[in-house]
Amino acid sequence: MADETREKRKKNLLTAMEKERGYMLGPWRYLAEQDTDFMEAYNNLYNRGLTDGKALPAKIREFIAIGILAYRGLEDAVYHHGKRALRLGATKQELLEAIETAMIPGGGPTLALGLRALARIEEEEKNSK
Repeated sequence: MADETREKRKKNLLTAMEKERGYMLGPWRYLAEQDTDFMEAYNNLYNRGLTDGKALPAKIREFIAIGILAYRGLEDAVYHHGKRALRLGATKQELLEAIETAMIPGGGPTLALGLRALARIEEEEKNSK
């Protein structure tokens, strides 16, 4: 019975994560398999940090994450968070301006990485039509 409950919790967690994010990373799936309790705690923190807050809407929180991720050189993460920001109501112009803003403290490489991620989103949209 305990294994059944754990499997159900794990399945529900992975389903909820994929629905919220629009994608599922392999390391997250692995961690949920190995330590469901930890992954649930991580997911709660993730949701708390990237959903609507008391003052900042979720799309603005995504812009902050995008700037930091671009600075850190994490192009796939910028791409995924950019897509999530769009699902939350952001425009491509807002994404572009968030990336441009990140260049001020982050420099040219931050801008270039963010632009590559944005171009990837636009190319994917163009190909899906």
